[in-house]
Amino acid sequence: MRIKKGFELREVCGEHIIVAYGRENIDFNKVISLNESATYLWKNIVDKDFDAETMASLLQQEYEVDAETAKRDAQALLDEWTKVGLTE
Repeated sequence: MRIKKGFELREVCGEHIIVAYGRENIDFNKVISLNESATYLWKNIVDKDFDAETMASLLQQEYEVDAETAKRDAQALLDEWTKVGLTE
């Protein structure tokens, strides 16, 4: 899985948000706000192949979190990103 082309992370007024650009995303009308851990994951997977296990591993490297919680949180985030059209 990858982040679709045409999305980038920006910081606006201290908040991290995902913005869409390009013709392929012209109908994307959502504002995606990321918390600290989601921002960390985005920065470490953008332009790379990844899955929920990759994301869970990154969470465990950065935060004091057990494997089960990391996997559950990574899968939930990935499901949300897929639902709103950020992944392919």
